[in-house]
Amino acid sequence: MRASRTLATVGLFATLTLGLAACGGGAEEPAEPAPAPPMSSAPASPAASDGVTTNDDVFGPACDQLPQGDEPGSLNSMGPEPVATAASTNPLLTTLVTAVGEVPGLADTLNQQEGITVFAPANPAFEAVQQQLGEEQFNALLADTDTLQGLLSYHVTPERLDAAGIVEKGTLTELAGGDITIGGTADAPTVTDGQGNTANVLCGNIPTANATVFVIDKVLMPQG
Repeated sequence: MRASRTLATVGLFATLTLGLAACGGGAEEPAEPAPAPPMSSAPASPAASDGVTTNDDVFGPACDQLPQGDEPGSLNSMGPEPVATAASTNPLLTTLVTAVGEVPGLADTLNQQEGITVFAPANPAFEAVQQQLGEEQFNALLADTDTLQGLLSYHVTPERLDAAGIVEKGTLTELAGGDITIGGTADAPTVTDGQGNTANVLCGNIPTANATVFVIDKVLMPQG
């Protein structure tokens, strides 16, 4: 099912290739005074590896475009919300939110995940796709829920990771079944899709209740 969706996605977006190119515990020893040091050092390790971030971890050139304080779409506002609900107020992601809304049940599915990483194309990334396809074909894409779901699922990793985590992994397998490659550094990661197009992170490590979000500047596409 996913394979067919991926193939359909590749077929529909084949003409875009040139245009888009220019997320253990150790055994406990019953010693009496010894457990105290391991307990005090343990929180740092899980906190760094579970992919959960805070507002202080957010980085990127477009982060200052987010509303401030407790306004809708601000970090304070999005943090307690599940990812699809949080994205619905993010001014950088209005086109993505529209696309997700076109797939019945997808927003609920994303909200119900326990821990995921989302690479969220910013509005200009979708504008580039629209320019390549033309308005008629772009609207047809939004109406083709199977193809659209496959494309959007290619932007979701079924593991919660922060910037350091994605760079350490190097290669991530997406819900749609294809892989993406992470390059750069934790301060400036890049995301390369199956067709060799490389996206930059505009605002990364955005915390939500069940996901870490990276706003990127391209729509990712699986290998054809």
